[in-house]
Amino acid sequence: MKKIKNLYQDYRQDRTHFGFRDVSWEEKSSLVGNVFDSVAYRYDLMNDLMSGGMHRLWKASLIDQMRPRDNMHLLDVAGGTGDIASRFCRAGGGWATVCDINHSMITAGRDRAINHNTAFEVRWLAGDAERLPLPDRAVDIYTIAFGLRNVSRLEVALEEAWRVLRPGGRFFCLEFSWVASPLISALYDRFSYTMIPLLGRFVAQDQAAYRYLVESIRMFPTQRILVEKMKAAGFERVGYRNMSGGIVAIHDGWRL
Repeated sequence: MKKIKNLYQDYRQDRTHFGFRDVSWEEKSSLVGNVFDSVAYRYDLMNDLMSGGMHRLWKASLIDQMRPRDNMHLLDVAGGTGDIASRFCRAGGGWATVCDINHSMITAGRDRAINHNTAFEVRWLAGDAERLPLPDRAVDIYTIAFGLRNVSRLEVALEEAWRVLRPGGRFFCLEFSWVASPLISALYDRFSYTMIPLLGRFVAQDQAAYRYLVESIRMFPTQRILVEKMKAAGFERVGYRNMSGGIVAIHDGWRL
């Protein structure tokens, strides 16, 4: 069994990673699309099972940190199920746009919003995090929850986030990160490599998709590396906050 360690590599030119595989940018986009096509309608259920319901607390903490107001426009990227957007609106935010590259996730999110009577608060938009279909300085808050590790070119996605934020706007990334405690790390490692693919196999009927998701976490940069990449993209007052011992972290920064 592999140990949790920082496997992140800063890829150059036309190469990136899909889990532990070295692939081209175009190939990763297609492979990630296939993953989410497969799991779209069981995505929220799998989140509950994989995290023991903790993802709800992590997202609630993210919303609290945002401090939504009724004059704010939120852009939630890779937010296909609409969970962050609907939470933002219910917490007093003005309006939200969900942007996701995967049409299956958008369809699942729209259906979920209709079932929860939140469709009127959210606009749904198909688009790539690396080429957002929005003008410059269009939104007040940009969020990406458990999606940044799936983009092909992380630096490009961060630059796009900075571009679409208004001056005074704020970026938030909620993502699986690097565990601080060796004991928690060992337990998390065992659970991730054994139980999550099994849950994927029996609940989502796609073990390979959830094996990729586990591997993608290991390939994501550490908290401090992501801080430096956010600064390089133009963000200021950048910081992060670990939750659950570093299993997840909220990174935030401002466009000033």
